[in-house]
Amino acid sequence: MIERKFVSQNFKEFQIKEYVKKTLSRVGLSNVKLQRTSLGERLVISASRPGLVVGRGGSTIQRLTSDLKTKFHLENPQIEIEEIKDFSLDAGVVAESIVSQLERFGTQRFKGIGHKSLESVMRAGALGVEVLISGKIPSSRAKTWRFADGYMKKCGDIAITGVDTSKTFACLKTGVVGVQVRIMPGTTKLPDQITFDYNDATSGPIVEEVNTPVVKDDNEEKPKKKASKKASKKATKKTETKDSKKSEEPVVEGDAQ
Repeated sequence: MIERKFVSQNFKEFQIKEYVKKTLSRVGLSNVKLQRTSLGERLVISASRPGLVVGRGGSTIQRLTSDLKTKFHLENPQIEIEEIKDFSLDAGVVAESIVSQLERFGTQRFKGIGHKSLESVMRAGALGVEVLISGKIPSSRAKTWRFADGYMKKCGDIAITGVDTSKTFACLKTGVVGVQVRIMPGTTKLPDQITFDYNDATSGPIVEEVNTPVVKDDNEEKPKKKASKKASKKATKKTETKDSKKSEEPVVEGDAQ
């Protein structure tokens, strides 16, 4: 019973997010979060154009709150709007802009749209960006065109937590075209990135050891070589033989007169 309750809550949250994305089109919508509080449900909408979300005199928000009450049976929904400052680093906003340009100009200028989006993202300070446009572009056969620039992680935990991804679609005359955007912002910390702080290394006094060459003078007396051990042994043996010979000579005493 508890598992079914959690599944139903998550399914209801998914339906609310999809409904908000459909109703709020072309407002630079990035993300929709549903938070449950003691007073009621709070819906946090992050977009690059908050004025379009509010509408004239708050008409759009009022219509959205009434729809949430009637369709999804929310008692007291509260809507909050967050403005995105760096919209060039948000994958949802970039994907929405690509979709709007494709629906406006068609499939003839899809390469220019892809390269222009890459330049705007990299100028904003991203480490890498990847754009995938798949569909019947430009011919009747379906293809996938890839536009990439910079460095992009494809595996590991960084590919999930440090990369912002978004998937949308554009409805064209030739059919539905899918757009996928992956952006790795400059704030992501890579595990294999090593930085050196040169200020700490040069903060103290620098001590260098200088090896000066030694110049020898010819007038200086050369030190005498020490006698080798063999020569000293030979000299000791000679002295010992002489002493032994002297001791062996007979002593002749004169006749006493």
